Amino acid sequence: MNYFCTYFDHRYLPQGLALHKSLKQHCLSFKLWILCLDSTCYRILSALKLSDVHLIALEDFERNDEELLKAKQNRTTVEYYFTCTPSLPLFILNKHSEVDLITYLDADLFFFADPKPIFDEITDHSIAIIAHRFPPSLRSLERHGIYNVGWLSFKRDKSAFTCLQWWRERCNEWCYDRVEDGRFADQKYLDDWPVRFQNVVVLRHIGADLAPWNIANYQISAEGNHVWVDDVPLIFFHFHGFKQITRFIYDANLAKYGVKLSVFVRRNIYEAYIRALLDVTRRVSLLLPNAGLRDSLRGQVLQLPQNVSAPSRVIKKKLRWLLSLGKGLLAGKFLVIFKQEEDPRAAVL
Repeated sequence: MNYFCTYFDHRYLPQGLALHKSLKQHCLSFKLWILCLDSTCYRILSALKLSDVHLIALEDFERNDEELLKAKQNRTTVEYYFTCTPSLPLFILNKHSEVDLITYLDADLFFFADPKPIFDEITDHSIAIIAHRFPPSLRSLERHGIYNVGWLSFKRDKSAFTCLQWWRERCNEWCYDRVEDGRFADQKYLDDWPVRFQNVVVLRHIGADLAPWNIANYQISAEGNHVWVDDVPLIFFHFHGFKQITRFIYDANLAKYGVKLSVFVRRNIYEAYIRALLDVTRRVSLLLPNAGLRDSLRGQVLQLPQNVSAPSRVIKKKLRWLLSLGKGLLAGKFLVIFKQEEDPRAAVL
């Protein structure tokens, strides 16, 4: 049995549901704890009754946690979400004695294969982290962290508890969405874990946490129904910064890292994710027609400015938006997907 946890609010529901969908397809036996960061998220997920999922209401998570509630008062919503990261694995380990190893997953991960090779690599280690693996041209981005808070595993032992307690204290003290004094959000704190804590393993499988910032390091190919990263299977992709621009246009967030979207990556990685997002949105919309999940899926859409009084200013804003969109299309920055049927191989909710 594999034990996972993640968190998101209603605006990130499609990504979280796609993560669950991919786990159902590729992980034979698991439990996933979801910290619902608002009441809308909790209400919708409760109605879905997803298999292998345990929900945590935010009020239950925060109850009697004075340090966390104090931190909540002096940071933005997203900064508070970052602050919660170390407290979530601790919360589960403290309340569920059957959990021998808990793995935190970012909600924008999507699995393409069984994660067993990653757990085989962890074996008896107490803590497992994964490097960003930036190419040389992007090494300066390590100012945001050598390691990525995307996959983190903690065993039920002294070393892992010591690490989680230390990390939680640091995040409660300072967890902001900026680089300052060698810190960045919840992530930069991981930099010295291999020397600060005992029995830490840095995962080496290059098919784990493939992402826009490191995909340039590898040759991506396909064999049968599997995507390969050099000579190993792609286990999960980190769709960091992925956005829907219009109904049919998406930003893969590759251009930010100097990567051109290839036809192969588009078809075998990004289109698979888009199909999953659209499928979970359609299914949930049928169950909860007033839940607004279609708006959630497009919650990060490039919106035209609101409340602009002068008509000329509105026109100028629209023209600039259209010009930016056109340049992005010409540069190959965006995906245009008109045919959006469900992937027949996809697992059900």
